[in-house]
Amino acid sequence: MDYLENLFSVKGKTALVTGGATGIGKMVATALINGGATVLIASRKGEACVAVAEELNALGAPGSAVGFAGDVGTEEGIAALVADVKARTDALHILVNNAGVTWGEPLDTFPHMAWHKVMNINVGGLFTLTRELLPLLDAAASDTDPARIINLGSVMGTQPVAEGAYSYSASKAAVHHLTRILANEFARRRITVNAFAPGPFQSKMTAFATGSDEQAAKVGMGVPLGRIGSPDDVAGATLYLCGKGGSYISGAILPLDGGLSVYSSMGLFAHALE
Repeated sequence: MDYLENLFSVKGKTALVTGGATGIGKMVATALINGGATVLIASRKGEACVAVAEELNALGAPGSAVGFAGDVGTEEGIAALVADVKARTDALHILVNNAGVTWGEPLDTFPHMAWHKVMNINVGGLFTLTRELLPLLDAAASDTDPARIINLGSVMGTQPVAEGAYSYSASKAAVHHLTRILANEFARRRITVNAFAPGPFQSKMTAFATGSDEQAAKVGMGVPLGRIGSPDDVAGATLYLCGKGGSYISGAILPLDGGLSVYSSMGLFAHALE
């Protein structure tokens, strides 16, 4: 194993990626398979997960994928998902809590139920699934190679912006804070907990604004680095946090956002100096 492979390989590890059939979840799964991991892909649409697993296995990558149905929206669904994972592995080296939903509507008509649905899945489902999988994560953890958890946050949980997605933005801020809480509590178990805070990427969730390359380019004009995110951006961050190179990182909210999280148009004295 050469130097770079030693730092970023996930060969021999087993991972679970929720919501892994589309968007950033699929990008994460692709990265892990190319890094040598066995990846369990689960979402509410089991057939889609099976199809994506077959697609990824056809790449000839050093890892492999298995797809099946899994719902983190109810306690019963989480229990069934945990049972499926336990039937497939005795140890879980990597958990990627990517499954999530959004709801966009103007302030005047934003429904109360949108808070229950979004917070229940994006925060409650993430918490309960993580807790129930702790025995498998503990079995994979060691002093030199901790088990890894990556939660999917968002730049909308970092910046005070909603654009009609009030419950989504608040849920992602909660994911960031919960990530830090769990990083603190799980350190003694030799489990690292970090989060991605993505900006705009092409996905099913953002298809209304990035569905075409032309739309994506327009969205990218609002990003400091001048473009939306790419699969390689997700892959690099995933392999960093899950490989040896990221074994000492815990409690980080990694901004995969092209500089949006630190962007400010405010100039305190600029106008006075013109």
